[in-house]
Amino acid sequence: MERAAPVIGQSTAFLDALERASRAAPLDRPVLVIGERGTGKELVAERLHRLSGRWSQPLVIMNCAALPETLIEAELFGHEAGAFTGASKARAGRFEEADGGTLFLDELGTLSMAAQDRLLRAVEYGEITRIGSSRPLRVDVRIVAATNEHLPDRVLKGTFRADLLDRLSFEVVTLPPLRARSGDILVLADHFGRRMAAELGRDRWHGFGPEAIEMLENHRWPGNVRELRNAVERAVYRWERDGPVDMIQIDPFDSPWRPASSGGINPPAAAEQGEVSTPAPSKPSEPPIEGDFRTRVSTYERRLLTRAMAEHRYNQRATAEALGLTYDQLRHALRKHGLLSG
Repeated sequence: MERAAPVIGQSTAFLDALERASRAAPLDRPVLVIGERGTGKELVAERLHRLSGRWSQPLVIMNCAALPETLIEAELFGHEAGAFTGASKARAGRFEEADGGTLFLDELGTLSMAAQDRLLRAVEYGEITRIGSSRPLRVDVRIVAATNEHLPDRVLKGTFRADLLDRLSFEVVTLPPLRARSGDILVLADHFGRRMAAELGRDRWHGFGPEAIEMLENHRWPGNVRELRNAVERAVYRWERDGPVDMIQIDPFDSPWRPASSGGINPPAAAEQGEVSTPAPSKPSEPPIEGDFRTRVSTYERRLLTRAMAEHRYNQRATAEALGLTYDQLRHALRKHGLLSG
C-alpha cells in the first residue's frame, strides 16, 4: 500500500488525541473525528485504517460537501442503469468500493436527512440498496466520519439524526487547533521547510531566522496545519539567499495593490490616478478615552498599534511601514504597551 503521510507533533493535546485514535483503531466500530479545517482529520482517518485489521483492504475517501445533494446518495450507494437522467449504466457506490475496508466520510454534517437515513441503515444492518434497485446488498465497511461542526447542536435543531449520531460516535477524537498545540508550530514548520528545500533541489536546509520564527509563533493560524504548510512552502520557494529563511508572507494576497473587497481598486491607487474613491465604511466606534493627558495619549497609541497590527495581519514590517516607523521603532512601541511577547 502507499505509504501514509507522517503525523507530526509533540504537544500533549495533540498526542492525547492521537493516543485515543490509536486505541480505537483495532476495534471494528465507527469513529467520529472532530476538528477545525486544516487540523489533519484525514490523516487521523488514515491512521485509524492502517492500525486496524482492515489495513490491507481499501480506504475509500469521500467529501460529502463536494457533490450536490441530488448526487450524494448515488455516489454513496451506487445506482442502476436508468435510475435517473444520465445514469446510462449501473455503477457501484463508495460503500461497495470500500467493502472489507474503511469508508472515510469527510464533512459529514452536510449530508441531507434522506442520505442520513440511508447511512443509518447501512451502519446498523450492513446493507445498502443502489438507487433504482429493490435488491439489498451486504457490505462489510467500517465508517470513520469527520466534521468541523458541533453535531449535538445540529440534533437539537432537527437537522441531524440523533440515532445516526449515536451510532457513529462510539469513539470521538477531537483534534486541537494548531494555536493550542504548544511547541508544534516550529516542529511542523521545520518539517515542511526541509521537505520543500529538498523538492527544490537545495543542498542544505538552514532553518528559520529570528524574525521568521517570531512571525510563525505569533500568528493565530486559523487555517491550522494546512495554512502553516502553505506559508512555509511559499517562504522557502521565494527565499533565494544562502542562509536561514527570515521572511514569511502569511497572507499571499497581502499587497498594497490588491483589489478592495468590493471588487474595485484600493482608494490610494485610485487617488494616484486622479479618480474619486468611495469613502471607506465607518468602523465601530471605540469607547471614549479618559484620564489625564499622558494616560489618554498612551491609550490612543495602544489602540492605534493594535488596530494597525490587525489590519496588516500582524506582519510587523508591513505595520511599521504603514505607520511610518522603522521595524525597531515599532517593536519598541509594541513592547512598551505589552503587545509583544518576549
